[in-house]
Amino acid sequence: MTSTPASPLVISRDRVRAIDWLRGIAVLFMVQTHTLALLTPELRQSEWVARLLRVDGLVAPAFIFSAGFATALMMVRSAASGTVRTRVHRNLRRAGEVLAVATLVNWAWFPLLREPVWILRMDILQCVGLCLLIVLPVAALLSARPRILSTGAFILAMLTFAVSPLGEQVDGPWATLTEKSTFAPFPLLPWLGYAWLGVFAGTVAGAWGRAGLIKALLVLMGLGFTGAVLGDFLYGLYPPHRFFVANPSNAAARFGWVSTVLLALTWLEARMPADAAPSRLRRFVEVFGTSSLSAYFFHEMLLFYRLGGVFSFQRFFGDRSGWLQYWVLTAVIIGLTFVLCVAVDRLERVVRPALRSLAERVFRQGQHAPAGP
Repeated sequence: MTSTPASPLVISRDRVRAIDWLRGIAVLFMVQTHTLALLTPELRQSEWVARLLRVDGLVAPAFIFSAGFATALMMVRSAASGTVRTRVHRNLRRAGEVLAVATLVNWAWFPLLREPVWILRMDILQCVGLCLLIVLPVAALLSARPRILSTGAFILAMLTFAVSPLGEQVDGPWATLTEKSTFAPFPLLPWLGYAWLGVFAGTVAGAWGRAGLIKALLVLMGLGFTGAVLGDFLYGLYPPHRFFVANPSNAAARFGWVSTVLLALTWLEARMPADAAPSRLRRFVEVFGTSSLSAYFFHEMLLFYRLGGVFSFQRFFGDRSGWLQYWVLTAVIIGLTFVLCVAVDRLERVVRPALRSLAERVFRQGQHAPAGP
């Protein structure tokens, strides 16, 4: 991987907390979405649930966009300091963690030991992990050339969305990566496109700071909402397909709204004094933003997995909750998830340095061990 530093004149060190806030808000809506399983079947068919689901449809794009954003932001800044190789190793480890948790979640729902094919099921975490592995080499190789990286990522995003309706024409094993199904709730098409848009925005933020990011988000908003009103025209360009899954107009509306939310959060961040102590609400959201992987795992286990073979929220309250009970239980699950995320974060701060120290000690002992025959 190249580590040639980019010109220091174009590298920004602006803190981008807004992307953590976007991810944290997405986590809260993700929990709310999954907790809909507690409502009675009649309420799940109501207009209010339909309205909630329109908002909840932004959760996955926000997560995948944020993953691409963070990858590109760190790569561009690492290129300026000549530490791209180290950053690549960290990002590979992060992608491995995502895929490991994805496998663990699949194992909780499916008999992986008896039917190993379930390890290939493409749910949201598998999609995020593969997206990270796909965008990482490009971001690393072009990190010292942010103009080329941002332009290339934007073009790749548009191409991904453009070919997504054709993915439904694919048959055989490759359909797992191109077409939504029960075995592939989140195939790479069209979701990889949001990762490339994240790379585009993250590269701009890394190279040209908050001012550049605002311009990039305005471009994405304009393009997104323009595409959203061209739904009939864009649908007619392709063979019959599921509009709300693969059509470029649907994707455009989603990234338009995600860009709008991130723009608002960026504006809010700019108005905060740099040395201001974070409020309780901000700390609450940032815990979910920086521990989104843990949050996904813990809320899924609390909600659906029978702990000790006995308790899960879905077992005791699933399909039988009214609106008041639903919102109370959602708040409880969010609170428990928060506590578990904080506990795991504190545990990692103790365990990781200890493991690193142990590894270094073993390495030093190996260097000084007497040579064998």
